[in-house]
Amino acid sequence: MIDRYTLPEMSHVWNDRAKYQSWLDVEIAACEANFELGRIPHDAMTQIRQKAAFDENRILEIEAEVRHDVIAFLTNVNEHVGDAGRFIHLGMTSSDVLDTGLALQMKASVKLLKEELNQLEAAIHSLAKQHKNTVMIGRSHAIHGEPITFGFKLAGWLAETKRNGLRLDRLEKDISAGQISGAMGNYANTDPEVERLACQKLGLTPDTASTQVISRDRHADYVQTLALIGASLDRFATEIRNLQRTDVLEVEENFAKGQKGSSAMPHKRNPIRSERISGLSRVLRGYVIAAIENVALWHERDISHSSTERMMLPDCSTTLHFMLREMTQIMQGLGIYPENMKRNMNIYGGVVFSQRVLLALVECGMSREKAYQIVQRNAHSAWNKEEGNFRKNLESDNEVLSVLKADHLANCFNTDSYESNLDVIWERLGL
Repeated sequence: MIDRYTLPEMSHVWNDRAKYQSWLDVEIAACEANFELGRIPHDAMTQIRQKAAFDENRILEIEAEVRHDVIAFLTNVNEHVGDAGRFIHLGMTSSDVLDTGLALQMKASVKLLKEELNQLEAAIHSLAKQHKNTVMIGRSHAIHGEPITFGFKLAGWLAETKRNGLRLDRLEKDISAGQISGAMGNYANTDPEVERLACQKLGLTPDTASTQVISRDRHADYVQTLALIGASLDRFATEIRNLQRTDVLEVEENFAKGQKGSSAMPHKRNPIRSERISGLSRVLRGYVIAAIENVALWHERDISHSSTERMMLPDCSTTLHFMLREMTQIMQGLGIYPENMKRNMNIYGGVVFSQRVLLALVECGMSREKAYQIVQRNAHSAWNKEEGNFRKNLESDNEVLSVLKADHLANCFNTDSYESNLDVIWERLGL
């Protein structure tokens, strides 16, 4: 059984072996390009293809002496390849390897994030369809507003999740940029055709105008996009946490058999997974500042961005991957309580239908100011009283009865109108 905390798929994109493999893929792609352009002999290229490899421990051993990770890597590769290794890294600089390899890792990460996002979209889609007509109260300022449906609430989540999918599609294209342009990035010691061919082999696009590094606005975009998706998950999680409050209890995270909520209070059933998502979203947002700060490098290159990215990019990718999986599992096991939704909506005798009564009075000829005064008086009389009942107050108010017939007033407390135009949204979302 796979531990859901390890997320092996994403960790395999960002571990040291994956990093070195991405570097080797870049070096071999550049060699293949040079070979096609007639700059590497056939025998040498064959030897590179057959023998190019690396040993992680040996790289670290060499790096301890030379204090340069790419040189240590190349030294180790050449130990495997032998004399043909002199054709590896022709006209290239370290950042050609680092940044193009990093693009491969980010692209692989986006692919995994899209897979998880698709799973979440499917889970929300299913619940939205199921609860299209499950009536509940809508809230603004955390105060009861007017009736909505739970499916309508989920439709908003679904729309946002779909937008996040489009953001990942766009991001995948933007971060899939490589460079084989040499020191300073001006192709002084390498042919731009090598870059074109190598990037083509790697499934990347040559950066439009790199310096010695690929500009860090792309990487900042990556972090900001992941943080924005995390903010969406935080929004969903926060709503679940609020709706799970004991005095509300309209939805609830699945509470597994044998699960414990508190070491002291056996009755507790806490929304711990939603809280976890909210907490981790703060971590993602915290990285945004560092990512933006990395955009401003000195001249054509410094490495102040490097130490940040070695922590930030794997952490952001793995964290969001975990959060998406958590939210999908929450949605798939979400407890939904329509009776509690109905109970909460009708508290104080249906004060949430006040606008319907207001409009009915206005339609019957009463001024809006007068109608507002009457409705507000009856609503506030019912509010916060244990036996308060807005509807009964109206039914005994002579000013209301002089204008509205009993059946007209009763119709004001019907929820049909709050569901009548949901098909417009459903069609937009393909529900």
